[in-house]
Amino acid sequence: MGDVLAGIHATWEFDTDSVLIRFERGIRTPRLFLSLRERRIPYAALSSVTLTPGKRGTVVLHAVPRPRADPLLEAAAGQLKESCDPCRLVLPAGSETLAEYYAGELRALLGEEASLPADRFMVTAPEPPMHFKAYDGRAAFDGRLVSFRWSRTGASSAKWKAGDQSFPVADLGGIEWRSPEAFEGYLRLLPRGACADPGEPAEGGPGPGPARGTALAVRRVPPDQDPAAVVFGLGYGPVHESLPFAAAVLESVRRTQSVPVATAPVPVGGGRRDPADIAERMRHLGDLHHAGLVTDAEFSAKKAELLAEL
Repeated sequence: MGDVLAGIHATWEFDTDSVLIRFERGIRTPRLFLSLRERRIPYAALSSVTLTPGKRGTVVLHAVPRPRADPLLEAAAGQLKESCDPCRLVLPAGSETLAEYYAGELRALLGEEASLPADRFMVTAPEPPMHFKAYDGRAAFDGRLVSFRWSRTGASSAKWKAGDQSFPVADLGGIEWRSPEAFEGYLRLLPRGACADPGEPAEGGPGPGPARGTALAVRRVPPDQDPAAVVFGLGYGPVHESLPFAAAVLESVRRTQSVPVATAPVPVGGGRRDPADIAERMRHLGDLHHAGLVTDAEFSAKKAELLAEL
């Protein structure tokens, strides 16, 4: 489209294949927007576009990403306030006709896969290095390693006993972010192969489950006792710091796990493989695909290889 639509707190620049959202600096701009600065949303990443009345004489244009397309919203797991949703553009009511035009143009660009979850992240995550201060320690991420350094005054004895922690991205299966604006907010790192059930409520009360890595369930300890978690508090781990951090880690985890699943080669002259062994490997491959760790294309290719071994 090549046009620009200026709203309150943000400007949308429409390109041939994506919309570039630039957030404006101002005292009323949500701090999350200031932290993000800008975001590019491919049209292929959108599931729907809505235009609704807003508050105090405004209208809201909302470009809704497909599930699993945006690492920031995946990490947020529905906990963001509407005013902090980076995919909403608030405009004066006088701009409603113009907003209707762009909403129609965007809807016309939605493809057949708009209603389906994405098989990969299509929106770029915030880039490391990143860090923030939690109540019981400091968290840092350099793109390869997540580090927790405990506070002398805030950390529990269990964390002091465990010592400062470092987690290679390759060893992680996902993250669980509970907003600091809720009771007992925290960021928890979930180990690969032992992630909490995606539908399970967060520890300590109602709320969303983790941004999943696998479908295996694991018993969890409270975050203040877990060396793989940092706890938030008043002024600690604010949304504009901890959520981009969580999204960056989640994107790196998902990218690390998107490599094809390794399968053992068939020995030359060894004949056909045991059908029971093939069935077990296919079941494992299906679990990885269901958990989002293997794309549709990778799943189909590896399934065909396994069937060819029978």
